[in-house]
Amino acid sequence: MTLLTQRRRSNPMTYWKLLSIVVCGIGAIVAGVALHGRILKVRAARLDHVTAPAPYFPPGSAWTQDISHAALDPQSSAIIGWLAAAGGWGRGRMQVDFSIRVLQASADTPKVRFRKGNGWISPDADNVAEIPLPPGGGIEGQSGYECNVEENDCHLIVVDRGAGKLYEAYQANEASNAIVANFLAVWDLNRVYPPSGRGEQCTSADAAGLPIAPLLFSADELATGSINHAIRFILPNQRMRAHVYVHPATHAGAPRGPDLAPPYGARFRLKANYDLSRLSPAAQVVARAMQRYGMILADGGNIALTAQSDADTQAKYTDVDFGPHDLQDLKVTDFEVVGGGPPIRLTDNCVRNRF
Repeated sequence: MTLLTQRRRSNPMTYWKLLSIVVCGIGAIVAGVALHGRILKVRAARLDHVTAPAPYFPPGSAWTQDISHAALDPQSSAIIGWLAAAGGWGRGRMQVDFSIRVLQASADTPKVRFRKGNGWISPDADNVAEIPLPPGGGIEGQSGYECNVEENDCHLIVVDRGAGKLYEAYQANEASNAIVANFLAVWDLNRVYPPSGRGEQCTSADAAGLPIAPLLFSADELATGSINHAIRFILPNQRMRAHVYVHPATHAGAPRGPDLAPPYGARFRLKANYDLSRLSPAAQVVARAMQRYGMILADGGNIALTAQSDADTQAKYTDVDFGPHDLQDLKVTDFEVVGGGPPIRLTDNCVRNRF
């Protein structure tokens, strides 16, 4: 005869109280195990062997500014309302692309000739005789350095921290032991660029005139639990305001949206009251960066966010349990637009800054 049976026979009320205590105790244990499992899952996004990536530019760069308390654009509500009614993010949900690689170069990295492509963009682009090309690297979405520029953006990104250079090419392809591209921006990693960036009305490897690599989040950042910069995001061209941009952008691509559509350079901030517990631990890392640094409209396309390919990182996205649809619950209406100053009319008259 069990203790519960004895108590039930001697005092039915006491029996039910004791049974309630036992059930509650078991429930607490189960809840504790579940909570412990969630704690372990959160900690799993912090891998001991992964070191935090070093920032690309010095402190003070526009994309590393804390905008968590910045004033809203006067039209923030109207812009968000229009974008939500127009279909929201590309493909109707927030999705992540992992195809852009960021290759690491050093003084020992072989260099190859650089040649202008048939669609060379001047005077916006930088013309150099050669660029470092790490062995085993690749162009966006490719396993190597060959890319069909008629069908793809073919971004090539190489960072040489020792030399203080960031090379970002658009429509790049390897041909005859040389890299041929229609655009190349060589960014100075030792410089804090002004609001006009490389030059007012000047584009870059992204239509907005911004650097790409500093706006990509990586598996390494998810593994360390912190993203300390704004995030690159894109929208379909028909959902961006035509003929204008706002800083930190310095250019606009081919947008076709009305005046209530967000302009190139628009900075979206995830609302502070968004319930992050709705997201996976790795997705929470991205969401916190969206609340503190925002995401900057940098180019046109259908996949809203861009993460760095993990082909060149310490951690892999499988290590941190993060996939292309892990942020799909984030709606346009969960964001607000931070003030970016007065819209600048696009003229395409690039005036390069000479530092």
